[in-house]
Amino acid sequence: MSKTLFDKVWDTHVVRKIEGGPDVLFIDRHLIHEVTSPVAFLGLKTRGIRVLYPERTFATADHNTPTINQHLPVEDPLSVKQLKALETNSKEYGISHWGLGHQKNGIVHVVGPEYGITQPGATIVCGDSHTSTHGAFGAIAFGIGTSEVEMVLSSQCIMQPKPKQMRINVNGKLGKGITPKDVALYIISQLTTSGATGYFVEYAGDVFKNMSMEGRMTVCNLSIEMGARGGMMAPDETTINYVKGREFSPKGEAWDKALAYYKTLKTDADAVFDKELTFDGSAIEPMITYGTNPGMGMGISQAIPDAAHTEGGAASYEKSLNYMGFAEGEPMIGKKVDFVFVGSCTNGRIEDFRAFTSLVKGKHKADNVTVWLVPGSHIVEAQIKEEGLLDILTEAGFTLRQPGCSACLAMNDDKIPSGKYAVSTSNRNFEGRQGPGSRTMLASPLVAAAAAITGVVTDPRTLIEELV
Repeated sequence: MSKTLFDKVWDTHVVRKIEGGPDVLFIDRHLIHEVTSPVAFLGLKTRGIRVLYPERTFATADHNTPTINQHLPVEDPLSVKQLKALETNSKEYGISHWGLGHQKNGIVHVVGPEYGITQPGATIVCGDSHTSTHGAFGAIAFGIGTSEVEMVLSSQCIMQPKPKQMRINVNGKLGKGITPKDVALYIISQLTTSGATGYFVEYAGDVFKNMSMEGRMTVCNLSIEMGARGGMMAPDETTINYVKGREFSPKGEAWDKALAYYKTLKTDADAVFDKELTFDGSAIEPMITYGTNPGMGMGISQAIPDAAHTEGGAASYEKSLNYMGFAEGEPMIGKKVDFVFVGSCTNGRIEDFRAFTSLVKGKHKADNVTVWLVPGSHIVEAQIKEEGLLDILTEAGFTLRQPGCSACLAMNDDKIPSGKYAVSTSNRNFEGRQGPGSRTMLASPLVAAAAAITGVVTDPRTLIEELV
C-alpha cells in the first residue's frame, strides 16, 4: 500500500496499537527546557520512577534567560527557580544540560538542529508548541504537555492518535524580497489559524525544494499557527548536507546506514492525502499581521480587510482591531513602530541576521525605534561576529544581545511596554504575548529591517531597489 512520508515515519515508531484508541509511539529525541519540565520531574519523584533513556533527552534553558549580562545572577525569582530546577533535575537523572553560560546553550529549536540532535525520520517531542520546527528534516516533531513530558521521560513513549494528513504545495518562483517567513504567513492567512486543525502537514513543491534548511525550519515552525499538529518536508540533498558531520549525527558505518534510510523518506507517488492545497509562490508579497492572531496577515502593500473577509465574527474582529488601534481599510505602510525584534525559534538563525544586515548596511537605525537583535544560539552569535555582520550592525547603530527566547514571549526581561508597537520576527501576536498591552506585528527579518531604519512599517522591496 502506498504511503506518505508521515506514514513511513509514524508506522515504524508504533510500539503498540490500542483498538479504538491512540497509538503508543516510541520517541527518538526528547528536548526539554526550564518551563514545562519541573512539574514532570516532580511527578517522577513522587512515583519513584527513573528516566528510562536519559541519553535520548537534551535540556537547554531558553525561555527565562536574560539576553544581556548573562554572566550576572538572574534577578527574577521565578526564573531563578525554574532554571535551577532544570539544572538539578538534569544532574540527578543523568541528562545532558546546556544551562545559562554553557557554550551550547540557546533556544531549544535552534540548538537541536545545530548539533545534529534533529535527524531525518526521527520522532521528536518537546514541551513547547513550536517543536514542529524539526519537521523540516523529515522528522515527526510536535509539542506536548507537562503530563506527556513525564510520560516520555519515564517510558520513552507517548500515546497519540494518528492525525489526518494534509499536503500543501507551493510552486512557482518567489519575488524579490520574499522570504520563507512570508511564505508561511501567507499560507496561514489563507487557511486561518484553524484551517489545519487535526492535520499533520507535508510541505511540497518547487518553493520548498529551493529553500535552505533554515528557511524550511521557519515554515515548519509556523505550522502550529494554522492549527496543525505539526509540519514536515521530505529530506533531500540539502537536508543531508546540513546533517552530515554534526556532533550528534551518525558517523562512519552508522552514517552510511542512516543515509540509506534517509533516502527512503519521501511520499510515494500515488499516496493519497486527506486534504491537498496548492498555492502560487509568485503571488506572495512581503507579509505583515494587523490583528491579534497569526492568521490576521496581509500583503504589506494592501489595506486592512473588512470583517466580511476574515475568520471569526464581526465582534471578535472589531475587538482585535481596537486592541491594535487599527481600522478596516487602512494601509499598514506608514504605521508607527516603537520596537523591532529579530530572533526566536522562528527567525533567530544566521540567515535571518544576514537578511536583516543586508538591508541596514550603509544606513542608520531610526531614532524612535528600540531594536533587539537576539541570536538563537552561541553558534549564531559567533557567526554574526565572524562574518563581519556585527561590524555593519554596529556602524548602523544596532547592538547585539545574547542568545535566548527574548521578546517572543513575556517570560524574561525583554518585554514590549503597554501600548507600544513592535515589528517582530517571532511566531505569535496574541494580546499581551510580548508583554501586557503590547501590540505585535509579525513579519520577516527584511520587513523588520525596513522598519528599524525608517521608524514605520515599510515595504522592504523599496529599499532593495535602492540597493540595486
